Amino acid sequence: MSETKTPKAPDRVLIFDTTLRDGEQSPGASMNIAEKLEVARGLAALGVDIIEAGFPIASVGDFEAVRAIAAEVAGASVCGLARCNDRDIDRAWEAVQYAQKPRIHVFLATSAIHREHKLRMSKDQIIERAVASVRRAASLCPDVEFSPEDAARTEIDFLCEVVAAAIDAGATTVNIPDTVGYATPDQYAAVIRTLFARVPNIGRAVVSTHCHDDLGLATANSLAGCEAGARQVECTINGIGERAGNAALEEVVMALKTRFDHYHLTTGIKTERLYPISRLLTSLTGLAIQRNKAIVGRNAFAHEAGIHQDGMLKERSTYEIMRPEDVGVPRTDLVLGKHSGRHALKDRVVELGHNLTDEQIEALFLDFKTLADKKKEVYDDDLVVLIEKYLEDAPAHWVLLGLHTTAGLSVIPTATVSIRRPDGETVQDAAIGDGPVDAIFKAVERVTGVRANLREFVVRSVTQGKDAQGEVTLELEVESGDRSFRGRAASTDIIEASAQAYLNAVNAIAAHEARGHVREVLGRPGAGA
Repeated sequence: MSETKTPKAPDRVLIFDTTLRDGEQSPGASMNIAEKLEVARGLAALGVDIIEAGFPIASVGDFEAVRAIAAEVAGASVCGLARCNDRDIDRAWEAVQYAQKPRIHVFLATSAIHREHKLRMSKDQIIERAVASVRRAASLCPDVEFSPEDAARTEIDFLCEVVAAAIDAGATTVNIPDTVGYATPDQYAAVIRTLFARVPNIGRAVVSTHCHDDLGLATANSLAGCEAGARQVECTINGIGERAGNAALEEVVMALKTRFDHYHLTTGIKTERLYPISRLLTSLTGLAIQRNKAIVGRNAFAHEAGIHQDGMLKERSTYEIMRPEDVGVPRTDLVLGKHSGRHALKDRVVELGHNLTDEQIEALFLDFKTLADKKKEVYDDDLVVLIEKYLEDAPAHWVLLGLHTTAGLSVIPTATVSIRRPDGETVQDAAIGDGPVDAIFKAVERVTGVRANLREFVVRSVTQGKDAQGEVTLELEVESGDRSFRGRAASTDIIEASAQAYLNAVNAIAAHEARGHVREVLGRPGAGA
């Protein structure tokens, strides 16, 4: 291939968010359709350029979610992932075709280790398959992205050849994935620079980064790629994703903004919405982020050391390179109390990034008043927990009506539950256990007949104070072992929250069985494409 100079790139970096695809592959991060729609709306409001809404061929649920997002969400492009085969591509197009700006993203592994051990294909076969698939996608959709999976470990000569062939076949974006997080910033930037230098038609496509965080370098590698000429970054909210996760959207965006003097690059992200959507994702998935997480962690703008506090009081910039309000971190999230009205509540719901109907707001207002009578102060996190129940897309099959537990030293822990069955009948039963929570779970199991193994049980404080709500997040695995189901609930009484969370997970199992299908996982992609 002939040598060409790196073209002068524009100063705008496209943000491709894959929270709903690669991010959802993170263990425990599964969301239902209503929850995915809520996140997609938040991403569109955030200003992302492309939303990768899912992998349509993977399951009926994934297909339905991508189609729903494509039909509803405006502003951003909506993308569906597909392997390089006709069935995947056609299914992806079927899901995204009604989007304002649809995109099909096809991927095929190119590294020697993947060619030999996974695909068992030669280099010529790889190029032939890639070209045919990109052409098929381009015949359906004007916006096609191609990813050579494990590009960072692919021989550079072959990578240049594959990329050039994909662009000739109709790819408008070529993504260079560091699928296993193996690259270093210098190495990754060198790959991008080489593509610009050696691929004659590279100017006809946007070059994208997709970096994983196995060595903690995902953000650094993405930024290095931008410096080398990439003008799209694939990332996720809170950096969730396969294994150690993906490049964190909030980190990449704020690095470009804060260090504009260095990068001279911009994005279309409304940065004041970063913190709210981070909290939205945390509340929906139950995947809490560490306190010292960059940009959106609880301690990101906290100062405890005396010398830091003194400097902050004298001049803020001594120890803060960003303002909390620039990323949407409130000075205080104490905004509502028992005397607050419906209008104030609705405004706060919208400010937190949620969209509820008038009927849902009315029901939420009643829940809010009940909680406000229990707590002196209602915080944003309290409100988010209340909102969650209105995001579910499946009706409750079993409803907890009453609960009584006994426990203590020299006392056998016992739980009695009163539960309304799906047919409307109320059933009571009791059980003993190792503790009150174990007894509750066994009593619920006796009533519902749902047998499952408890894989995870986490209790955390939603807000501060002695009267804070305790949130319980748990995961149940059905005895067949083919999938797990998550339940969440919060209450000022953690025993009650535990019971409700367990019942929510049981309802998820019942809803899944009622739909009469088992999740069809057709070789879900790894972290690559």
